[in-house]
This record gives sequence, C-alpha cells and structure tokens, in this order.
Amino acid sequence: MKLIFRLTFFLLLSAMVIIQFIRPVKNQHPGKSADDITRLYPVPSPVLHLLQEACYDCHSNYTRYPWYTNIQPVGWIMAAHTRDGKQELNFSEYGSYSAKRQLNKLKRIREQIATNQMPLRSYTWMHAGARLSNLQKKMIIHWIDDVLQANKGTGY
Repeated sequence: MKLIFRLTFFLLLSAMVIIQFIRPVKNQHPGKSADDITRLYPVPSPVLHLLQEACYDCHSNYTRYPWYTNIQPVGWIMAAHTRDGKQELNFSEYGSYSAKRQLNKLKRIREQIATNQMPLRSYTWMHAGARLSNLQKKMIIHWIDDVLQANKGTGY
C-alpha cells in the first residue's frame, strides 16, 4: 500500500513539474492598435481607466498577468478565459467591427454592466481593482449612452 501511495505521489509530482514547461502564449501586443476603441470614440480618462482595470485583461490585446498565472494549469485557464473574452469583444480590434456591430457591442456592454453580469465574479474575486462601484458603473453607462446618442442618426 505504501508503495502504491509513493508511486502515485511521485507520478503526480512529476506531472506537475513537467506541465510547468508547457506555457500558453501571452496576450501582450506592443503598442495601441489602429482599431482600438479609443481611436474611434472619445473615452474620458476616468472611464478608460475603469475599462482597463475591469475589462481589458480579457477583452483586449493587453492582458496583465498576475504572478500565479505562471503556474500551470492556472495559466492555461487564464489563456482560455482571455481567448473566449476576446472572441466575444476585443477593445483593441473594435474598429474592425462593422458600425452596426460596434453599436450593438456597446449596448450589450451597457446591459451586462447594468445587470452585474460583467465583470465576472470569478475575475473580481482575484482582482479587487476590477470591482465596479455603482458610481463607476454609472460612469461607464453614461459614456456608452453618450456614444450611442452621438451615433443615433447613423441608422444603427
């Protein structure tokens, strides 16, 4: 019985060490993209700061990686969340969306922030700076409303 326990422990420990060498590609691109949302719409500095703190890690090409993402399988999970988040919305590639899609994305962001669906609790649990107060949510929603109002006559 002790031999089976030791062998199992050794195999698990070996697997944990080996997987540390299998790292996901980091989501860190140099410079601001020409399609970044800030190049399309004026984003007030306080709102930009909130978006960067609460949204950009999963919804842009500029993820900030905490130390624990260097430990696998945590890094793999973070990479999967980031990949999924960017497929849904990527602030860095926002200009590549059609005008209709851009405005629909803003409406969806507004809805998800207003109903506390975003940022995800699983994210804010480990990233206290991403927790949005009611005032901060109102700031983002007000900015979105301003952008939507400014684009009201575009037919979208």
